Amino acid sequence: MPSALPDGEPMPEDGSLPPHALEGAAARPLGFYLHVPYCATRCGYCDFNTYTATELRGTGGVLASRDNYADTLVDEVRLARKVLGDDPREVRTVFVGGGTPTLLAAADLVRMLAAIRDEFGLAADAEVTTEANPESVTPAYLAELRAGGFNRISFGMQSARQHVLKILDRTHTPGRPEACVAEARAAGFEHVNLDLIYGTPGESDEDWRASLAAAIGAGPDHISAYALIVEEGTQLARRIRRGEVPMTDDDVHADRYLIADEAMREAGYDWYEVSNWATTEAGRCLHNELYWRGADWWGAGPGAHSHVGGVRWWNVKHPGAYAAALAEGRSPGAGRELLSEEDRRVERILLELRLVSGCPLSLLAPAGLAASRRALADGLLEPGPYEAGSAVLTLRGRLLADAVVRDLVD
Repeated sequence: MPSALPDGEPMPEDGSLPPHALEGAAARPLGFYLHVPYCATRCGYCDFNTYTATELRGTGGVLASRDNYADTLVDEVRLARKVLGDDPREVRTVFVGGGTPTLLAAADLVRMLAAIRDEFGLAADAEVTTEANPESVTPAYLAELRAGGFNRISFGMQSARQHVLKILDRTHTPGRPEACVAEARAAGFEHVNLDLIYGTPGESDEDWRASLAAAIGAGPDHISAYALIVEEGTQLARRIRRGEVPMTDDDVHADRYLIADEAMREAGYDWYEVSNWATTEAGRCLHNELYWRGADWWGAGPGAHSHVGGVRWWNVKHPGAYAAALAEGRSPGAGRELLSEEDRRVERILLELRLVSGCPLSLLAPAGLAASRRALADGLLEPGPYEAGSAVLTLRGRLLADAVVRDLVD
C-alpha cells in the first residue's frame, strides 16, 4: 500500500502561504503536477499513492470516482489561483502522473490542462507531459491529447522481457511500448520518453541489454532508467521475504547502470541527470528539472506534494478525503513545512549534484568542501568543472552518487 505522509505543521484550511513564499517569485519558474491516483491493477513493486477499483470500493463513495475526478482536480487548480493571488507567472511545465492518468478519458486530461491555462496562462513554449500505460492508449486517444495541448508523453516500458514484466506485475505485452512511440510520433508528439527499470529479480544482463536495445530502437528522444527499489509493504517485498524471488544486490545494479550508460552513449543519448538520458537538450524533461533545481510547483491531487518559495506541503492521500475537502471549500493539504536556509542549501546539494551541470562548490560547508577534494582525488568528480567551481560526477561518481552526496552535505 502507499507509503505514509511526512510529519509537519497543520495546513491552513484556506491553503494560504506565508507572505515570504512569494517574494521574488517572478524570477522562478512555476510548474504544475497533476496526480491521477487510479490504476487498473497494482504492480507488485509500487508504493505510490494509487488505488485500484477494488481498493476504493466502499471507502470513498461517489467522491472517489474516476468519473468526476477531473472536476475535483479543477477545483484545486482554482484554489491554487486564489492562494497565489496576483502572482503574474505563466505556467512553464505541466506533468500529469499517477497512477495511470490515461485511465481517464482524454477529454478529462485536456480539461484539467485547460483549467491551468484559463487560471494562470501557459508559457508559449510550455512543456506539457502525461504518463501513460502502453495498454491504455490508442492512436485516437493520443491524437486527442495532442490536439488538446499535450506535447510530451512518457510510457512505462520497464522491460522488454515477459518474465521480467511478470515479476513486476506489469500487464502490458512486450513490444507494445515501442509501438506506442510510433503512434505518439504519428499523433504529433515532439517529445517521447520510455521508462525502464533494471535489477528486477530474475533479470539477466542479456535481458537488460535486450530491453535497452528495444527502447533505443523505438526512437524516443528521452529514456529514463531506474534501479528497482524494493519498498517495504509492497507485494514484491513480501515475496522476497518469503524467499519466492531473490533480492538483487548493489553490484548487479552497478553493472546494469554501466551497461545502460554505454548503450545510451553509443546510440547518441547523453546523460543529464543520473537516471535520465536525452538525445538533445530540448528532449530533457523540463518539469523534472524544476524539481531538481528547487523551483516552484503546485502538486494537485491526492497525496501530491507542492513547493513554493521554501514552503513545502502535501495533500491528504485518499481520493475520497481529497474530494470531500475541496467540496467543503477547504484546502486538501494535510501538512506543511517551512524550509530554513540551511534546509534549502542541503537540498540544493542533494539534487543538483545529480545533474550534468553539477553543484556549485560555493554551496559546500568547510567539511563538505574537504570531502569534495577527496572525491576529486578518488575520481568521483570531474577535474575540469571542479576547477571552474562546480562538483560534477564522473561515471564512477554516478555509481556512488548517494555516498558522494552524504559526504558533501556535511
